[in-house]
Amino acid sequence: MRLEKVINENYEKLNENDLHVLKYILSHKDTCYDLSINELADVCFASRSSIHRLTKKLGFSGYSEFKVFLKWEEELQHQGGNFSEVLENDIATTLKNLKSVDFDSISKKIYEADRIYIHGTGTAQLMCASECQRLFSMVQIFMIIIHDQVEFDTMLPMMKSNDLVIIISLSGDTPSMLPNIKQLNAKGIDVITITNLKNNKLAQMSPQNIYATTTPEMTKKGVEIVSFVPFYIVIEKMYRKFIEYSEKQA
Repeated sequence: MRLEKVINENYEKLNENDLHVLKYILSHKDTCYDLSINELADVCFASRSSIHRLTKKLGFSGYSEFKVFLKWEEELQHQGGNFSEVLENDIATTLKNLKSVDFDSISKKIYEADRIYIHGTGTAQLMCASECQRLFSMVQIFMIIIHDQVEFDTMLPMMKSNDLVIIISLSGDTPSMLPNIKQLNAKGIDVITITNLKNNKLAQMSPQNIYATTTPEMTKKGVEIVSFVPFYIVIEKMYRKFIEYSEKQA
């Protein structure tokens, strides 16, 4: 059983502090199994007791057993795994996480925005942006796709405080985007980021963030498999929640 599935099955027991710690672990699974409980507590700005309680919530006897599990999962990943099961777990975790998102607040921003810009930080992310644009156009909400960094830099000076920017990023750690986010925040422009479930700069710097969960896998031939299905699920959920919100405004 993968960590993502363990989290999904025990999600209702977890609080915000637990999720913060787990986001760090999910982002550093290849090294966390070497950390002592005190070291993990320090890097997560948490207490030793809160880490211990978290492992108990996940069904482990304590931190030692949890470390063994992380080590086993890392070794299993290098051996190659069940790629279909990984996808199923990622989808289940994404759906679970979406239940805690304040979609009313996000829908309100979309509903009230004068102009909406949407940007994907890579080819697959731009395809997600295009699908988002297509869906919302069916309810007369039109989004302007920003195709690349040069376009973003060109359009940014024209953006106003009553505009909205949606950014789709797999890692959430695109260095070239950070100055843009800072400028958007300085201008009072609302930003919604859609990123993978991990600690990342874009999520930290944006007032509204939605997490998708996608776990990169490696085949025995060294081919990386990354699914964007969870990102499409986030977009579909955001779209349907917006329709529900807008119909209440009529």
